[in-house]
Amino acid sequence: MFFDALPGAISLGLIWGIMAIGVFITYKVLDFPDLTVDGSICTGGAVCAVLMGLGVNAWWALIVAVIAGALAGLVTGIFHTLLGIPAILAGILTQLILWSVNLKIMGQANTPVDTRSTYVIITQLEAGWAILILFAFIAFIVGGLYWFFGTEFGCGIRATGNNPNMSRAQGINVSLDKIVALMISNALVALAGALLAQYQGFADINMGRGAIVIGLAAVIIGEAIVSRISINFAVQLSSAVIGAILYYIVYQFVIWLELDTEYLKMFSAIVVAIFLAIPYWKKTYFRNFIKKGKKPLIGGNADGGASGGAGETPEGAQNNG
Repeated sequence: MFFDALPGAISLGLIWGIMAIGVFITYKVLDFPDLTVDGSICTGGAVCAVLMGLGVNAWWALIVAVIAGALAGLVTGIFHTLLGIPAILAGILTQLILWSVNLKIMGQANTPVDTRSTYVIITQLEAGWAILILFAFIAFIVGGLYWFFGTEFGCGIRATGNNPNMSRAQGINVSLDKIVALMISNALVALAGALLAQYQGFADINMGRGAIVIGLAAVIIGEAIVSRISINFAVQLSSAVIGAILYYIVYQFVIWLELDTEYLKMFSAIVVAIFLAIPYWKKTYFRNFIKKGKKPLIGGNADGGASGGAGETPEGAQNNG
């Protein structure tokens, strides 16, 4: 049943929501199209799975995975700021590097995590408990980011994203701000990858394929829902999580329809494309439709009253002539 699968869909939505918060930082705050996330989410999962396989505690494995993700963001930042490589290409280069690094870390394409005999923080075998833990993670992350981006340094990062030239003129170290933001973003993405590896019981070399698309879809979906509610920064961060949950609920609905699994990737791409197109449709077609609905009569204003004699009767017009 569709409703029986909802806890699992919500759990996955919350995990990918953490990743979406990382995408929000680069995409919305820094205005940096970072494609590193397709590799760094796998890096987090790979590091966590391998360390837990060696007997390391799940929490320590999580911390090391976060550090690995931050280092991936550091590489992208160095490529962009010190080497002058454009943002998109810098992310692609780091993503390619991480493919080899992730294979080297795992030693194979897939590394299992023994969720039955090894302690894990979350598991799909207990989806309800996983939801509560993930909500706690997200609350801590949103609260921490809300505090950080309210500090002088955090405001400098936001200013850099809004106008790097003006920020540089005000004495802000734009390069440092970009590097730090990329490190924070990819650290969160790697955290999501580590939690995902524990939740599903394995890390796979392909687990990050298309992650940036899902992250952007979650950010845009959440923004479309929350933008009219509040402009508070914490609410905006939370909107990315809401968008990820909605995405996975729709994804689960497609699976529930029992369509051919060979088309699952295609339907997933279509769902993402629709969500990404909603802001454009809303701006282009619906706004024009509303304007047409309010279009005044020829010679009259929107309120139906007279304007410059246009609303006068023919007799009145003759008298004025």
